Amino acid sequence: MTVPLSILDLAPISEGQPVRESFEASVALARLAERSGYRRVWYAEHHNMPAIASSATSVLIAHIAAHTESIRLGAGGIMLPNHAPLTIAEQFGTLETLHPGRIDLGLGRAPGSDQATMRALRRDPMSAESFPQDVLELQGYLTGHSRIPGVDAVPGKGTNVPLYILGSSMFGAQLAAALGLPYAFASHFAPAALTDAVAVYRREFQPSEQQPEPHVIAGVNVVAADSNEEAQEQFRTVRRHRVARFLVKDRVLTDEEADLLLDSPQGRQIVGMLQYSAVGTPAAVKEYLDGFAAHAGADELIVAHQATEVGQRLRSAELVAEVAGLVNA
Repeated sequence: MTVPLSILDLAPISEGQPVRESFEASVALARLAERSGYRRVWYAEHHNMPAIASSATSVLIAHIAAHTESIRLGAGGIMLPNHAPLTIAEQFGTLETLHPGRIDLGLGRAPGSDQATMRALRRDPMSAESFPQDVLELQGYLTGHSRIPGVDAVPGKGTNVPLYILGSSMFGAQLAAALGLPYAFASHFAPAALTDAVAVYRREFQPSEQQPEPHVIAGVNVVAADSNEEAQEQFRTVRRHRVARFLVKDRVLTDEEADLLLDSPQGRQIVGMLQYSAVGTPAAVKEYLDGFAAHAGADELIVAHQATEVGQRLRSAELVAEVAGLVNA
């Protein structure tokens, strides 16, 4: 590979699967990533989503860290407007203290939920407006230079957990550049502004103590299998599940019903979210990823292995590591 590879794990919950099995699958994926040479594994904060189990993100990271030894783990990301910066500093300061040198903290300003869930979270809809100030306050707690006199994060103070700005628009790119932080673009589900945002980030980047040079992480979907036919069939299942999750929440669709929805205007829009997807044999996936890294201007790719079955996701991660030369890296 021309750039390092990492993994984004949403701790997906399959239809009829106990949530505990989702966590067991995440442990298995992180262990595979560790022995295979992936750089890091990140987990994303989402709420009130029946198919995603990573809502208590810092708790899940702690669980995974206790079952691995060396791989970097982090949030990709914490939706900071849902939380007080001090609370997040304490949580990730605790993680860094328990697992030194292994913890990342990616930050986003999206709700990670719908309007009703925002109310359940006691979130003020205007809280996203203070995101830049909240990032700086959080950074102050972690570096030991609190911006609130008399208030320190314990644990957290002086742990210097590295921060990353997540985004899918110009706002995140400009903020990451202004603060001199790494920038992770969510091109695995919001592809539209990728190249423009990365160009703005690189052009406007201001070096910082944490990050002397710009660093771009781009998200990309992957379904790798031993044959192209198998990979394409898995990806068809991914698209059916995706359209059903977004458009029909009260019942299970047949494949025929899902395919009809995929052909609708709404379905095509949802499929468009998967624009950046590497699907096929390991060699084909590697070729796609190398081309995508160049297209995105990325220093690192974070891969979302999208197959709906645990065994298929693990096999996809294993095949990509082998073909990319990550094994024993």
